[in-house]
Amino acid sequence: MSTLDHVGLMQDINEGLTQFRKAQPEAMQGFGQLSRAAMSEGAISARHKELMALAIGVTQHCSGCIAFHVKALHKLGCTRAELEEMLAVCVYMGGGPALMYTAETLKAWEAMAPDHA
Repeated sequence: MSTLDHVGLMQDINEGLTQFRKAQPEAMQGFGQLSRAAMSEGAISARHKELMALAIGVTQHCSGCIAFHVKALHKLGCTRAELEEMLAVCVYMGGGPALMYTAETLKAWEAMAPDHA
C-alpha cells in the first residue's frame, strides 16, 4: 500500500508553487479561472465533475491530482461507494497502472475522511 502523505503532498505543492504564482500571476489567475469555470455546477454536478477529474488523475498517475480532488470530493459529500465505482472504471480503462493508483486513492480517501481527522 502507498505510504504517500497526501495532505503533506498538497502542502508541498502549494509551497513549491509560491514563487511560480508570483513570477507568473496572469497564468496562475487564468488557470484558477479555468478551474472555477470547468468545475462549477452546470448540466453536470460539481461532484460528478470532481469524480471525472479524479479519474483522469488516477489514469494519468498524478498523486497531486489525487490529493486535491479527493479533498474536494469529501467537501462535496461524495460517498465511498461513488468513489469505488469510479475507480472500477479507472481500472477498466487504465489497467494495472490505474489499479496501483486506485490503492493510493483509497488511502488518500481514508486519510482525508472528515471522521478520520
